[in-house]
Amino acid sequence: MLFVAFTINLTLTQTISVVTFIGIILGAIFFWRLRVAFAFFGVALMLFTNVLDVPHLIKYAHFDVIIFLLGMMTIIGFLEEKGFFEYLLNILFKVFSRSGTMLFSGLLILSAMFAALVDEVTSILFITALTLRITKKYDLDVLPLVIATVMATNVGSSFTVIGNPIGVLIAFEGNLTFLDFIHWATPIGIVTLILTIFLALIYWKPYVATLNTRMKTLGLGETLTDGGKPTYRDMLIPWIVFLSTIGGLAIHHPLEETLNLPKNSLLLAVPIIMAGVSLFLSREKAREIIERRVEWWSLVFFIFFFTSVGTLAYTGVSRLMAEGTVSMAGGNPILMTTIITWTAGILSAFMDNILAVATLISIVHGLEAYGYHLFPVWWGLLFGACYLGNLTMIGSTANIVAIGIIEKERKRYINFLDWIKPGIAIAIPQLVLATLLLLLQHYII
Repeated sequence: MLFVAFTINLTLTQTISVVTFIGIILGAIFFWRLRVAFAFFGVALMLFTNVLDVPHLIKYAHFDVIIFLLGMMTIIGFLEEKGFFEYLLNILFKVFSRSGTMLFSGLLILSAMFAALVDEVTSILFITALTLRITKKYDLDVLPLVIATVMATNVGSSFTVIGNPIGVLIAFEGNLTFLDFIHWATPIGIVTLILTIFLALIYWKPYVATLNTRMKTLGLGETLTDGGKPTYRDMLIPWIVFLSTIGGLAIHHPLEETLNLPKNSLLLAVPIIMAGVSLFLSREKAREIIERRVEWWSLVFFIFFFTSVGTLAYTGVSRLMAEGTVSMAGGNPILMTTIITWTAGILSAFMDNILAVATLISIVHGLEAYGYHLFPVWWGLLFGACYLGNLTMIGSTANIVAIGIIEKERKRYINFLDWIKPGIAIAIPQLVLATLLLLLQHYII
């Protein structure tokens, strides 16, 4: 690596930055459970070698993104403790209980919807729990249904800013609002979801046919989740917290303009306020929610990984990468948007989409110096990372979480080919469609 770095005329500081960054990525890919240790070592090395200083460590750690995620995780933890999602899913599933085709399609719709409203990990935890019950009841292989729902979850996570840490990162880096996502990302996401359902029904046609047959014989059952049946009165406070959070995020930009506040200040304030309300309502369980429901391991990794990415900009490596992108695209903005979109997708498939987007954002900022219109590029990053993250079993956090659940609960172990076959059939058409719609949306219409 050092030899390659010097042959492309990087300075010693740039070389250390690149080699350390690549080391963190490789460590995260091949030793996923130890990824925080690799991030710690990498940032410490850059501090020791003066590649990074403390003020820039703080600057590049993206504490705005971290605090946003912390607030949302706290709110979701409160709602999970109250049984809000089980209650909501049981109500919604009554709509999809008429046939195997409707149930299969309904699961994909619910996966996308919940990812958009809460986040991909929370969505996949509940949806995978339901697929385990459904497949056990009808004696079906759990894998096809899990892969299909994960793919829909990743599509749904692109609908809103809260669907995925990628969306949060892009929102703060691109100065985008919740309503920007609704206007520019949700329509393309909905069309892509329709394509996803269509392709999934074709790819798993025999599986869906079997589900149809067995549902006619056994029926669906009264509920799909465990536990009691909470009433609407029991869910009144969770409903208020949930709708207040979504509503606050939806109107944050108009409210900022009314109050003359900096852009996205309320995008950060709303989850903090509602997290405080959630903890107050939790009373004696407040500490337990913070300790158990917040994914501290991931948040710590994000802090140190974002810092390592920031050093690429600090040392000028991002500028060199941006120059290479401009040269490759020949100055054509359509080609540049396409290149960034598919680079985000390909990297996401093999190194996790959060890592891929965090890496490419530094290049996108490097493009600003050339005066390019970057607005479409942010959406290209989002679609590429979310949709081609469906290609492999390690392409997104939702994929990894779902795999872990079925391995633990069913001892159903998955190999690379089990996932990439449907991935090729579905993920690649997803991103092709999204790319065409993105270019149509921003450059043609």
